[in-house]
Amino acid sequence: MTPDTQRIAAPRPLRKDAERNRQRIIAAAREVFRERGFEATLDDVAHHAGLGVGTVYRRFPNKEQLIESMFADRMTEIIELAKKTLADPDPWHGFVGFLEKVVELMAADRGMHDMMVSTAFGHEQVAQIRDQLMPLGREIVQRAKDSGELRADFEVEDVVVLLKMCGAVATYIDHMAPGIWRRYFTLLIDSLRGRPGDPTPLPHPALTEEMLRQAMDCPP
Repeated sequence: MTPDTQRIAAPRPLRKDAERNRQRIIAAAREVFRERGFEATLDDVAHHAGLGVGTVYRRFPNKEQLIESMFADRMTEIIELAKKTLADPDPWHGFVGFLEKVVELMAADRGMHDMMVSTAFGHEQVAQIRDQLMPLGREIVQRAKDSGELRADFEVEDVVVLLKMCGAVATYIDHMAPGIWRRYFTLLIDSLRGRPGDPTPLPHPALTEEMLRQAMDCPP
């Protein structure tokens, strides 16, 4: 390809008004998906952004493309967090800290939860980032197992299930008792220890009977 051809093929930058609309759409999508997860539609995003549906569809022909744009950066943050975890001289501390930070992000953003524990969205760029994350997660888990602090029968695939469990608590209960996911996260972490010891103090009180009843009434 010649330089002239490259100049011709290079994508034209968006007009200022088009770029403003793009940023407005992504900002609205972050809020909508944070609250409702990926069940929300592009029409919901358009309404929240105060834009016409046609404007949204011109920028993002389908929800998949919008989600890719939103969450690629967030997933890259998880990659960087995993790399920092591997530099922690205490493998158990790093393992627990990594899981806690990921759950914290998921608790604050339902869309992030859906992205982390589902393959329904993110088939291209985000899927590639997930593929980069898996070997890092495997190494984090193996270091903790080799230290003897993490039970030997734990596998990296178990991480996804644990994240899904904690994410479900955050999605369906946290609005009644903010931060209660940390109680169940602590219970789960104690169950993963490879060495017996005193139980970790729970950082949040249990649900009341009435709160539990409300939680059980939440749709799955």
